[in-house]
Amino acid sequence: MTKTRSSLRHHRELLLTSRRTVVVLMLASAILLFLCVAVIRRDAIALVTSESLDELLKLAALLVIILVPLSGIYSVMLDFVFWEGWLDGLPNPSDLFDELSPNFSGHRHYIIYLDGIHQSEEDHPPRVSRFLSQLEEGIDHESILVKGIEAYTIMPVALRSDSYSQWFWRRLFSLQEHHPNSLVRFLSAFCVQANNVIKVGISSDRRYGPVMNYELALKIARRLESLGFHPSKAVRLVLVGYSGGGEMAIGTAEILQQLCRVPVQVITVCGVFSGNGALEEINRVAMVVGGKDPVAALGQVAYPGRSPLLPLSNWNRWQRKRKLTRYEISGMNHCGHSGPFSDDFSSKVVDAICCELCMTR
Repeated sequence: MTKTRSSLRHHRELLLTSRRTVVVLMLASAILLFLCVAVIRRDAIALVTSESLDELLKLAALLVIILVPLSGIYSVMLDFVFWEGWLDGLPNPSDLFDELSPNFSGHRHYIIYLDGIHQSEEDHPPRVSRFLSQLEEGIDHESILVKGIEAYTIMPVALRSDSYSQWFWRRLFSLQEHHPNSLVRFLSAFCVQANNVIKVGISSDRRYGPVMNYELALKIARRLESLGFHPSKAVRLVLVGYSGGGEMAIGTAEILQQLCRVPVQVITVCGVFSGNGALEEINRVAMVVGGKDPVAALGQVAYPGRSPLLPLSNWNRWQRKRKLTRYEISGMNHCGHSGPFSDDFSSKVVDAICCELCMTR
């Protein structure tokens, strides 16, 4: 017992040391950035020369090289801190859905939307919000659309509300949204998305992915419980994941099915996913793909688990037992003016999702 306590104490000391190191590195990066801005403002005329522009580009690249690993360290470290129970965010699964909630909504089908890596808080961007409104109008009265779930934060709070690092994320979001310099806005958005991309990578990893996916499944289950969900009254859960949200959906599906005790199916929209997730108990997966989507196509090449050359991967084994449904939308890209949330294609994506929902009722 003494040896175990000593080991746990040593582990916690290492985590605290890692946290302090990350904070120090972030502060050092902020000071360096401040000094660079001061130099740029003082020597603004000198920036016109090609040599100065070259130095500025090298400096920007150096900042990216520093900030991206810091985001990665933050993402991994936060998973361990959360799992240790220090943030009081890990509920006991046996306490979920004990009794029928008095707030029972009467819905039988729960469609859960998981956004892509651009998500930085619970509120979705305007285009995504309009798309979700269309989807709400397209589903029947027995279904409810669950939105606003942050798939890239493990705690039951947003990045800007994290008591450990809210000062950093709030400042970063403020720079991303309001700073007059486009380069600063780009770097701030890049750091937020780097955190989310790293979370997608963790989810696809066979070693650390199950831990993160379990935590996300708990987060979704708690949200469902707050909406009046109960296994005895529900028929199914449907995870709809856009882009990197497709990886989060596939990684979480089987765990969520075990927690909620109802069938779960997955629909990816321009999904980028590894195929490493455990899908043995998932009966239905559908893909809404764009005819001109290079990002999703690159994801299929980047992740070997989806290659037909590896027949024993989780994805290929699942496809041999069950049928994958594809809805290809000609001319649709991954994002932007020809993406799934654009005026030209959002209604077609909604139709494809609703068609899949009707086929599997």
